[in-house]
Amino acid sequence: ARLEESGGGLVEAGGSLTLSCVAYGSIFSIYHMNWYRQTPTKHRELVAGITGGGVPNYVDSVKGRFTISRDNDKNTVYLQMNSLKPEDTGVYYCNADPKWTPGPWGWGQGTQVTVSS
Repeated sequence: ARLEESGGGLVEAGGSLTLSCVAYGSIFSIYHMNWYRQTPTKHRELVAGITGGGVPNYVDSVKGRFTISRDNDKNTVYLQMNSLKPEDTGVYYCNADPKWTPGPWGWGQGTQVTVSS
């Protein structure tokens, strides 16, 4: 079982990116999935989450700018990021929310997002 994140890159402030995370090796739809962000100065922090049925939630700093979605047929969770800011820079990871149902996956390699000012 593994997770593969992709879609990161270098963008200017105000730009957009869409991240994808494909889950392999397990039933996907039962898990509440989260996107996390890690920077050199911070622990890995929660950015957004989505229930198995598609109900999203966001931290305040990304509300109105980021949209999380999922396609259970493709075992994929997405993070559409608009109006990016330099403080959104970091390595983005997805994983199951351990507070709901711990998933079978370890951490993937993540995908780097760099927003220049």
